[in-house]
Amino acid sequence: MQEKPILYINLSKDKLRRANMEAEFLRLNLKAQRLEAVWWADLSAEKMRGLYSIALNKKQYYKPLSNGEKGCYGSHIEAWKMLLASEAQALVVLEDDICLKDDFSKILTAIDSVDIEWDMIKLIGREGNEKIASSIYLTDGYEIVDYKKVPSCTTGYIISRTGAEKLIRSRIPFGRPVDIDLRFWWENDLKIFGVHPAAIILADSSADSSIWTVKNKNTWIERIKKFKMKFHLELKNFFKKL
Repeated sequence: MQEKPILYINLSKDKLRRANMEAEFLRLNLKAQRLEAVWWADLSAEKMRGLYSIALNKKQYYKPLSNGEKGCYGSHIEAWKMLLASEAQALVVLEDDICLKDDFSKILTAIDSVDIEWDMIKLIGREGNEKIASSIYLTDGYEIVDYKKVPSCTTGYIISRTGAEKLIRSRIPFGRPVDIDLRFWWENDLKIFGVHPAAIILADSSADSSIWTVKNKNTWIERIKKFKMKFHLELKNFFKKL
């Protein structure tokens, strides 16, 4: 029996991605709800100001966010709000450029028996060797891991009500991209773990972004600011993980 609601984020124009996702859920006999992705340019100026802070962006990040990055963050915020508006205790949030492993349902069920306090469990992390601080058994072939450094991927994760409450309370308005913001987990005491190996895999369509245009090269000032941000992230993360 499926216990955690599943939500996938998808733009109306991405009909092929939607069809692929629906085929994945059908293959594993899972029910999922589609969430219309936020297209930033369609928002009112008031809504934009309420979600994204230019001042915060200048303080936290090395360059202004693109409309695609803003829309992506806005989409995840909508997912968190939907969880809090429901009676569910946790929600599976997926982007639409993934494939589900055959063990996906088994992994979701096994997470209910994990004896740790968590706000978010990532279903995919870095490719290759993940940097893991510790791990506990989840189910045959899979572990729940505590990351040495939280990976930036937001392609798929499970979020608890407590996690959604923390993020809604502390991340609106936002100044960083959502995947980078989560790496600063200590700012709102987010307890982030992951499934290892990953419970989902990136589809071929992940190479072609629906929301990002060609990225311009960083200016020398942006490169310096990025270095400072990464240094701050590494330093803070190191001491917080001690």
